[in-house]
Amino acid sequence: MLIHPLPSMAMSPATILQRQWRLPNFTPTLISFTSLKLISLSPPLSPKYGALYCSTDSINHNSQESSKGGHLKPGLYLVGTPIGNLEDITLRALRVLRSANVILSEDTRHSGKLLQYYDIKTPLLSYHKFNESQREQTILKRLREGDIVALISDAGTPGISDPEAKLCVDENIPVIPIPGPSALVAALSASGLTNNEFTFVGFLPKHAGSRRERLTISANEATTQVFFVPPHKLHQFLGETSSLFGDTRRCVIAREMTKVHEEFWRGTLGSAKEAFSNHQPKGEMTLLIEGKEISVVENPSESQLENELGDLISKGHSLSMAVKLVAEGTSMKRKTIYSLALRKFGKQLEAEDDSN
Repeated sequence: MLIHPLPSMAMSPATILQRQWRLPNFTPTLISFTSLKLISLSPPLSPKYGALYCSTDSINHNSQESSKGGHLKPGLYLVGTPIGNLEDITLRALRVLRSANVILSEDTRHSGKLLQYYDIKTPLLSYHKFNESQREQTILKRLREGDIVALISDAGTPGISDPEAKLCVDENIPVIPIPGPSALVAALSASGLTNNEFTFVGFLPKHAGSRRERLTISANEATTQVFFVPPHKLHQFLGETSSLFGDTRRCVIAREMTKVHEEFWRGTLGSAKEAFSNHQPKGEMTLLIEGKEISVVENPSESQLENELGDLISKGHSLSMAVKLVAEGTSMKRKTIYSLALRKFGKQLEAEDDSN
């Protein structure tokens, strides 16, 4: 095997990591300087370039971690997988999937495409909301015996609007998240809507009454609302939200994210309802609606209240009637205004009553 001369060993590992070496007809490789053993990445990320990789942590680990188990501790691994583009997966996720004894998957046919693309031979076992009760004891047994079990969803991060990893909660079995793609975060980051605070609603209930109740709550919240909407329910969703949120509320429809036909549609709920009235778009959708604008009403100052009360009392209104009229025009508590009225005008009114 022909390898270009290594750089001076006086170089720092960070410098070596950043340098790329042109290796004609070679696929990307990781080379451990201790053993000079070639470890290929599969599938190739580039047909022309290789990278010499040196790390004090990885020098002794690379060859071992590629084997079953490696340096992974036993437990349940929640592995984030691509939401569309198969290249959106971390090196750590690939290592875990290769090292696991079994991979739990919602749809083994769908997940099988990902494993085939990366030449991962780990066996798949179907695990979804319809069979999780039957699978639970078998999986727990394997985890207790020290197996490494990976859990993936059809797309994105497991446990987000998918069957959750509930089986380890009471068993003191480690649950390790392997961060990865998320349709929620991807859509929110590119939406242009306020994202310092948001409410993730996910899929709405199927029952009309429950759905309307949830949408009513969302319509009155000040934070951006994020929904997962199946394509065949988009018309229904836009009709219900435009009615409850108002036609002028801004929204973003993120469709087919990370795929060839990725689209971010931006406008109002009213214009979205009109735009999609005659056709049903394809692909998974994440729909975001801006929060309700909360108008802040400033309470009048004490001097303003005093002037209003004094004006009404001078026109012949009783103290209680003046308090009532002033309270109707402000958000302040009537009790607070009444206490002010007594303090400012109580003695004056008593003196007038005595004189009469």
